[in-house]
Amino acid sequence: MKVSVRTRLFLSVTSLIIFFVAATLLVNSLFLGKFYVWHKRVVLLESRDRIAEIYKGDPANISLELENLESNKGLNIYIIGSDFYELKYNSTIRIIDARRRIPGDRLPLVNPVQNDLQDLAVGDYFTNVITDPRLETKFLVLASRINNREFLVLSTPIAAINESVGIANRFLLLTGIVTAILGGIAVYLFAGRFTRPILDLSDIARRMSALDFSTKYPVKSDDEIGQLGHSINSLSDQLDKAISELQEANDKLREDIERERMIDKMRKDFISSVSHELKTPIALIQGYAEGLKLNVNEDEENRNFYCDVIMDETGKMNTLVKDLLDLSQIESGYFKLEKCDFDISLLVDRVLEKHQPVLQEKGINIEVDNSGRMVVNADKVRIEQVLVNYLNNAINHIDESGIIRVSAAGHGDKVRVSVFNSGRPIPEEALDKVWSSFYKVDKARTRAYGGTGLGLSVVKAIMELHNNSFGVANRDEGVVFWFEVDTA
Repeated sequence: MKVSVRTRLFLSVTSLIIFFVAATLLVNSLFLGKFYVWHKRVVLLESRDRIAEIYKGDPANISLELENLESNKGLNIYIIGSDFYELKYNSTIRIIDARRRIPGDRLPLVNPVQNDLQDLAVGDYFTNVITDPRLETKFLVLASRINNREFLVLSTPIAAINESVGIANRFLLLTGIVTAILGGIAVYLFAGRFTRPILDLSDIARRMSALDFSTKYPVKSDDEIGQLGHSINSLSDQLDKAISELQEANDKLREDIERERMIDKMRKDFISSVSHELKTPIALIQGYAEGLKLNVNEDEENRNFYCDVIMDETGKMNTLVKDLLDLSQIESGYFKLEKCDFDISLLVDRVLEKHQPVLQEKGINIEVDNSGRMVVNADKVRIEQVLVNYLNNAINHIDESGIIRVSAAGHGDKVRVSVFNSGRPIPEEALDKVWSSFYKVDKARTRAYGGTGLGLSVVKAIMELHNNSFGVANRDEGVVFWFEVDTA
């Protein structure tokens, strides 16, 4: 069974209060009566000394002073002559030097000590507990010799002492019960206040174990609790910082692992794609080369055809290797751009002029939309490579309409160059994939014109190296590819 600190503290302190009250009652019961008797002996002795002084004073005042002493101390005083029959003073007569003869049975507390009184010297005394046979009550008696002619006997009832002890014990029991109740309430309230900081610190520690470091302990004192709270806050901050750094390192490690996995996957895909792309031309070259060696076709026309196939496949392999080298060089991070200022409109015109024979051969209608002179700052050779790849891609995917539209226009602090070709739109799910190496939307058509699937990957690498945007979008009756360059 789980017991809280507050409950344990309440039970412990309350038990201590009850224990001390019970112990006090026990001590009272055992020793208060004895202490009271001892104290009364001291009072009787002091009273004896006081009476000795009074007795030496003015005889006219002795009776009054003795009566006063009786009242204040609760005593019975007997002054008796040496013959034990002449009563000089007692609590009933209260007259000094009264010549009275008192029978022995009228002095029940004196008769038992007569023999001992006769042996006392002046100033000596003794005490004893004597029972009055008539009243059946015990008295504490002090007997002393005042002078050669008179004895002093002082008495106080033991019953009064016992009654006082009983009253004291009952009162102590009552006050003990009240003290235990009030003390228990006070301890309960104090325990709640005392344990609240401990419970708060425990809650903060529990939150810390759950990696929640948002809660802090409000330090309001410089005692042990305050120092513990300060230490908990400091530990929370340090753990929060350490775990945050560890989390960042872990996230970075995950990113690195994921990057390594992607690189490994890309490597495998790359090797697979390169192998696939090289397999067909190598097989063709090998087959036609063996045919030439074996003189399968003896006529000149067929041999020329074999040579043309070999050269065409070699060209494709050369293009593939060149694109691979460009892509590898750019993505390695060691490639440095050689930026300069040039007119992008002139570059567009020159690229179109180089492709004019191809455009005429395929009956393509080329449209150019330039906004005049537009000077940009970029690597001219690489931007030309991007434009050439876009133009070749447009030529290879054009439809029967045969329309290619090239435009260059300002776009904020950039110049945007777009190449549009009429043709089938690219599926939406493939728009982001066309930039991946060896990705081909229509593999049959790409194989027909000898595409490697690396042209757009080279474009992506070049534009990312320039820190400029690029993209593709479907338009009515065609597709447009675009890129941006910085104005000079």
